[in-house]
Amino acid sequence: MTAATEAPVSLPATPAHRDGNVLRWLGAYSASTLGDSVYHLALSWTAVRNGTPAEAGLVMAVSAVPRAVLMLGGGVVADRFGPLRVVVLSDAVRCLVVLAVAAFLFVSSPTLWVLAALALVFGAVDALFLPAVGALPPRIAAHDQLARVQGMRGLAQRAALVLGAPLGGLAVALGGQAGAFGVAGLLFAVSLPLLLALRLTPLPKDTGVKGSTAFRDLADGLRYLRRHRVLGPLMIVIALSDLGFVGPLNIGLALLADERGWGAAGIGWILAGCGAGAAAASLLLAVRGRLPRAGAVMGATIALGAASIAALAYVPSLPLAVAVALSVGLLAGLSGALCGALTQTACDPAYLGRVTGVSGFVSLGIAPLSFPLTGAAVGLWGLGPVFVASAAICALGGVYGLLVPALRGAELPTVPARRT
Repeated sequence: MTAATEAPVSLPATPAHRDGNVLRWLGAYSASTLGDSVYHLALSWTAVRNGTPAEAGLVMAVSAVPRAVLMLGGGVVADRFGPLRVVVLSDAVRCLVVLAVAAFLFVSSPTLWVLAALALVFGAVDALFLPAVGALPPRIAAHDQLARVQGMRGLAQRAALVLGAPLGGLAVALGGQAGAFGVAGLLFAVSLPLLLALRLTPLPKDTGVKGSTAFRDLADGLRYLRRHRVLGPLMIVIALSDLGFVGPLNIGLALLADERGWGAAGIGWILAGCGAGAAAASLLLAVRGRLPRAGAVMGATIALGAASIAALAYVPSLPLAVAVALSVGLLAGLSGALCGALTQTACDPAYLGRVTGVSGFVSLGIAPLSFPLTGAAVGLWGLGPVFVASAAICALGGVYGLLVPALRGAELPTVPARRT
């Protein structure tokens, strides 16, 4: 990274959706996220075509191990070396590795060992990429625009999920397995010039992290998080809500559709409803820029979303299930966007990589452990009790947030009125 990239800049007093710096970041993030979506489709398709279902599942699960183990360290790396450097390096590594695998598949038959190695590399890179991505917005956008940036990021994520599957399928149809990996690699490559063109605002003070050990940096970040009146309780809210949310929405939906006879198409419709609701929530935050009483709204939407999760197990028809899923997506999407916006606005930017690493460790490392527990519990007690129990855990997170005065009263920065 050149010194010019890190030079101090004056952030324009314009909305994020008109800020060229933010739009370059959004374009890079969209390309990278779309590449990630195409990559996962290519990996799963190639694994399924060249191994047993158990072997394919193992390949897909390999990336979760380094991601969970290294996520906290990834936050330290982002704060120590700068989030932009880490994001650029992460996308460059993903680009080169995926293109190398595409070239290998073009001249040779795929092996599960190659796919497992690729998944392992991606998991390790994700552990660096995700905290750094979370730490970037305060360095490229004005403080009062961070909630709007969070909404724009949510829209980019939803668009990648919607477009990634058909784009990956088209790439497989036209170019085979090698072609799909090649498209993913090119999308990662598209993000690089956009990232290198970003202008970063400097940190408000010297953090001193570069002179200490990585372990001390991590311990310092955890102490900062524990003592923070808003961020400490917020991490507990995120942990409880994710633990209650991910099991029913990832494992429970498949079991529900199978029990009701809705089939794979039914799962698709329910997930589409959930995704549409989440996209609407992101759009709301992107357009408005802030919501008043953000902490209270976050806690309330988590509790209401939990009620919708419990209701999913008892709906008698697919159309009604889609409608309930729409409410789940809207409420969970809004609460999730507010969690992200409050994290970015309440946190000192010098610690944001480590704080985002803790949040990612909870969401991507601990919460997925509930998947096998959810499946086993459904086998013992049925869908209804398990959905209700999971919803209760999720609701507990919202109630806890409402009971902590500092978090309940947390506000997003006021967006200045547009000048005429």
